[in-house]
Amino acid sequence: MNDRIRITPVRLIDQAGEMVGIVETDEARRLALEAGLDLVEISPDARPPVCKIMDYGKFKYEEAKKNKAGKSKASELKEVRLGRSMKIDPHDVGIRVQQARRFLLEGHKVQLVASFKGREMAHRDIGDRLVQDVIQRLLDLGKLEAAPRLNGKRINAIISPDRQKIEQWKRKEQAAGRKGEIEAVEVKDEPEDEGDDE
Repeated sequence: MNDRIRITPVRLIDQAGEMVGIVETDEARRLALEAGLDLVEISPDARPPVCKIMDYGKFKYEEAKKNKAGKSKASELKEVRLGRSMKIDPHDVGIRVQQARRFLLEGHKVQLVASFKGREMAHRDIGDRLVQDVIQRLLDLGKLEAAPRLNGKRINAIISPDRQKIEQWKRKEQAAGRKGEIEAVEVKDEPEDEGDDE
């Protein structure tokens, strides 16, 4: 804010975002006061430091909002329910795996949940196998953070994204896409038939 800026001159940006140029700090303070706003040092390490005429309260609010959005997005835990492990169809399992893969590619952790009802607990091994199978199908993008564990009538496991594996996967996908494009171009470049002469 105004009173913390000790270096003079400063490079000034006005409230409209236009570059005013290099001015004495006192002159910059006067212009901010006339506009009913604050003089905020936005780049203190530059020489001369860069200052902007703006509403400091609004600036701090926007910064806090940006930081909060960045943190919440990075640490989100997405739950993928495998339903009742005794009754889930293999096709539905495939859909859940695709959903989990999408979450991992977006940088989210995935919690796998398989639930049991009534006497299904007697066949817990079926649920264990299902969860292990899904984990194996996701390990090319992530790493097992919490091994499958029975919690009441649910088995939970957590997989977190592995940046290196995701980058490798993306490179393979791009290479496969380019190969497909090359094949399409080669087919396209073949001469077309002139047609039957009648």
